[in-house]
Amino acid sequence: MRTFDLPTFTNHALWQLAITHKSYAKEHNCEDNERLEFLGDAILTFLSGEYLYQRYPERPEGELTPLRAALVDENQLSYFASQLNLQKYLRLSRGAENSDSRNSKRVLCSTFEALIGAYFLDSNHDVETLRTYVFPMFDSVAATVSETAIHVNYKSRFQIWSLEQLGEVPTYQIIDASGPDHAKEFTAEVRVKGLLYGRGRGRRKQDAEKKAAKAALKQVGVE
Repeated sequence: MRTFDLPTFTNHALWQLAITHKSYAKEHNCEDNERLEFLGDAILTFLSGEYLYQRYPERPEGELTPLRAALVDENQLSYFASQLNLQKYLRLSRGAENSDSRNSKRVLCSTFEALIGAYFLDSNHDVETLRTYVFPMFDSVAATVSETAIHVNYKSRFQIWSLEQLGEVPTYQIIDASGPDHAKEFTAEVRVKGLLYGRGRGRRKQDAEKKAAKAALKQVGVE
């Protein structure tokens, strides 16, 4: 198992902000890492797309899209966070500590995104610095992700079925968000032509939608 190193920050305040969960921020009246998480998510989406475009020049868009989704999903990004031992540094509230949020995939994933956003700012918006840091991580898992992504991307598979059978793209909607801030869970529905085909729950909206698509595939008899 390969272990990666944390980036070296020039601005220590950015590092501190990246590891500050919103539960800690509320408890200590300071800023949390959610804005950095937003920035890091956008950067990772771009870099993963660029990485896959270069690595697989022969693959069509229909294969690259689920690969990109798998490369930066909650499971993958929380794995990167664990490899960096981010759980050791997280700043959490007492309540979040008691609910074991330090080892939550959702929290680790969000913290990794915030770390990337912070590193981008710390490196003066130098995308090449981010490539040098992130691409080796992608390299370490790309083969495994490539083997499984097409088969487990339920949203892509349900969309293909829906277009072939019904001539319309499915629509997803988050219908509920429950639980405390540090452990919120979302419920998503997927519909085609207004009819409900599946419902799913997850710690992130994307995961809830994937589970809704999985339920929809089961309902229509697609294994």
